[in-house]
Amino acid sequence: MLRRGVDSARRIAGGRRGRDHSGALPVPGGPIGRVVPDRPSASDVPHAPGAGAPPPKCQPVAELTDRPFPPGDYPLVVVGSGPGALQLAYSLDRLGVAHAVLSADPSPGGMFRRWPFFQRLLSWTKPYAPTEPGSRTYERYDWNSLLADEPENRALQPTLMDGSSYFPARAEMEANLAAFAKRTGIAVRYDCRWESTRLEEDGQGRRFVLTTSDGEFRAPVVVFAVGAAQPWSPGTSGMPLAYHYAETRSAETYADRRIFLIGKQVSAFELATGLLPWARQIVLASPSPAQLSVVTKSLVGVRARYVQPYEDHVLGGGVSILDASIEDIARSGDALVVRTRRSDNGVALEIETDEVIAATGFVAPLLDLPDLGVTTFGHSKLPTQTAFWESTAVPGIYFAGTITQASAGLKKHGVPANSGAVHGHRYNGRVLARHLASTRFGVELPRPRVAPDELFAFVVDELVHGPEIWHQRAYLARVVSLSPEEGLRDEGIVPLTTFLDAGGGDALAVTIEADGTGAIYPVIYLRVAGQTSEHALTPSPVLDFASPEDRAQLADILGSFGVRTPA
Repeated sequence: MLRRGVDSARRIAGGRRGRDHSGALPVPGGPIGRVVPDRPSASDVPHAPGAGAPPPKCQPVAELTDRPFPPGDYPLVVVGSGPGALQLAYSLDRLGVAHAVLSADPSPGGMFRRWPFFQRLLSWTKPYAPTEPGSRTYERYDWNSLLADEPENRALQPTLMDGSSYFPARAEMEANLAAFAKRTGIAVRYDCRWESTRLEEDGQGRRFVLTTSDGEFRAPVVVFAVGAAQPWSPGTSGMPLAYHYAETRSAETYADRRIFLIGKQVSAFELATGLLPWARQIVLASPSPAQLSVVTKSLVGVRARYVQPYEDHVLGGGVSILDASIEDIARSGDALVVRTRRSDNGVALEIETDEVIAATGFVAPLLDLPDLGVTTFGHSKLPTQTAFWESTAVPGIYFAGTITQASAGLKKHGVPANSGAVHGHRYNGRVLARHLASTRFGVELPRPRVAPDELFAFVVDELVHGPEIWHQRAYLARVVSLSPEEGLRDEGIVPLTTFLDAGGGDALAVTIEADGTGAIYPVIYLRVAGQTSEHALTPSPVLDFASPEDRAQLADILGSFGVRTPA
């Protein structure tokens, strides 16, 4: 770490930016305007003081790096070792699906060793909750632990936190992933970098060939859990004079400096919040107004933890937030001048600053998958996906983890799923594992019977305790089928869009939904004789959907499904 700082300081003295940084030690970075390379070993940063106590085993997993999965043929290959990959690998293993897991990182959760400003997650884990830790209901209050069948492997995150915050420090999240991998026996071939992909067809069928730093891996099914954290900056004039979010230094190195932040999404406000005690002046600018999650009443927008700069702006406290396009960045002596144009009236505005940081987002590191035919969309170049997270263009390529946010679902009332975070995509991973096991590997999934006189209690239990439908609102649903031959069967958790679009026999789907106004409420979808109807229960301000009024309303709904409920 010291060597990295010395090298960086030398480069600044005669490097591309060529201006005095008053002893600041920036991290290495290439020209902005292109994707910044992602090399964990060169970008690891120490655990910051006050950011959560380092876990007892901060350098874990020596036992996990025995180099399993040599190059060769496999039924399925998973690429990645973050929470998405680990959840999928665990679920596949418990379903008996043979697979290999490859990761460029040296241990689980490499992302949580990067980014000096990123000290705490935005997802909470509440050590004290109105339910027993390790229960299904507790998952509603623990957004960071991965899902396990064994009681002793559930709710690991709260056991690794120092109690200073219910938002885990990044070291605590890293420890959570390492502990889960070790305790559940997930094998990963670490330090194995995926480099390219091609498709082969021969007498043995259709297979993908992954070229890696260790050799070639072949499989008919590949799941990429590679995240969407590859830095990206636009080609704006003068952008090479800026740093990207990924190149930021520790906050104290910005003391008494004027900082211009390009962007007004979460990462920009995260930086602004961290700079408040240090920077002389902070300006945030982008063409569109900032969105706040407390206004959108969803996870869309800047989270409440980072709204202090916004308050400083509206109260005139030294932070400026501009709705303006960035037209040029140029040197002016020892300073920089950012030329902007206001969105409201088109007037040009020049801002002098000491440093420019581009909080302009990240893209999915898909390497050559687009050359193979994988289609992408949007600023983040997310791959287009089916409801079960398969590439819409290249069958056999699937995705897991935060990248599954590209499968948007219904987005009812404009509210997206929570697939971009662990508390949402961990359920996607478990559903995907079941889907792959059933459709690709012939595993017969359990379909427990539900007695007619137990259906009412079954549905109420899901509404009160079902974490899948609470975290993935209007996205995942608990489905119960009904047929004369088999009666009522619990079909498990499935994407809601498949229930609505695929058709089939009589069935009901249980969901929790939100309408963007702050109201949260259950919705029951009934499919009877090929016709689907939607039945919303009354919202509850205290989220209690087992009241006598709710029970009466639910009884009427189930009655129209042809199932009598207890008096």
